[in-house]
Order: sequence, then C-alpha cells, then structure tokens
Amino acid sequence: MKKIIFMVAAVAFLGTYSATAQEVAANAKTEIKKEKKEKKAKLPKVEGAGMVFENETIDYGTIPHNADGKREFVFVNNGNKPLIISNTQGSCGCTVPVTPKDPIKPGAKGVIGVKYATDRVGAFTKTVTVTSNAEGMPTKVLTIKGTVLPDPAATPAAGTTEPTKS
Repeated sequence: MKKIIFMVAAVAFLGTYSATAQEVAANAKTEIKKEKKEKKAKLPKVEGAGMVFENETIDYGTIPHNADGKREFVFVNNGNKPLIISNTQGSCGCTVPVTPKDPIKPGAKGVIGVKYATDRVGAFTKTVTVTSNAEGMPTKVLTIKGTVLPDPAATPAAGTTEPTKS
C-alpha cells in the first residue's frame, strides 16, 4: 500500500513539475519575443536616412601574431530613406575598411567590414571614419582596439641565453 501511495505522489509531483517546466519555457519564449520587439521599437525613427550601430567599438582582445584581423560593424538604417555610405577611411594604412556599395534600405541592416594588420605586435587603438547621408550625423567615427601578441617563434625560449659576441 505504501508503495502505491508513494508512486501516486511521485507521478503527481512529476506531472506538476513537467507542467511548470513547460510554463517556464513558454514564458521564456514570450519574454525573448517581447525583448526583440522592444529593441526594435527603441530604435529612434529618423526623417531621412539613419544609421544606428550595434557596437561602435570592436575589441579584438588579445590575439596571436598574424591572426585573422577581419571584423564587422553592423548597423541598421533607422530612417525612412535609403542610406548611402559615400566613404570609409581608416586612421592609418594598417586599418582597411570595406564600404557597402549599394544603398541600405529603410529598416535594413548593413555591414562595414574592417581588417587590421595583425603583423604589427603590441596594443592598438584605431578608428574608421564613415561618411554618409545619415540625417544629423553625416560623419561617424568607429573604433577598433586590442593587443597583438609577439610571434612565439621570434622570442627566445625560457631558460635559454642568447650567444654573446666576443
């Protein structure tokens, strides 16, 4: 008899737990959808072309010598007219941006690619200047930063000494 009562209690508990887990999952999905809608709604609408970046700074972190230096700045045209990017310019020759060729339609996403020359060792902070027809913001400065580690083959191994010249 005790076994039957225990099994009935266990089944009732698991049934309640299962229903609760399903409710939690459904609520989580609803919250995610709600956050996405709020995020979209938070983009200020602009009369004309607009440009809102997901991130205006890209942190490469600490990367190996000669690592892949390609990254992307993603943006949305939050205006009601096409966004035309007329120019992108890196702050030096080691920072090469890639400009979208076609106009970005209202509400559409665009990408500005950037490649940093990771053959240069040490910390870096560089900028990319974007020129466009964005209303109230025809010029926008984006930043990349990080540190490139030295090539392990170029540094002497620990415990070894360099030969001295006599």
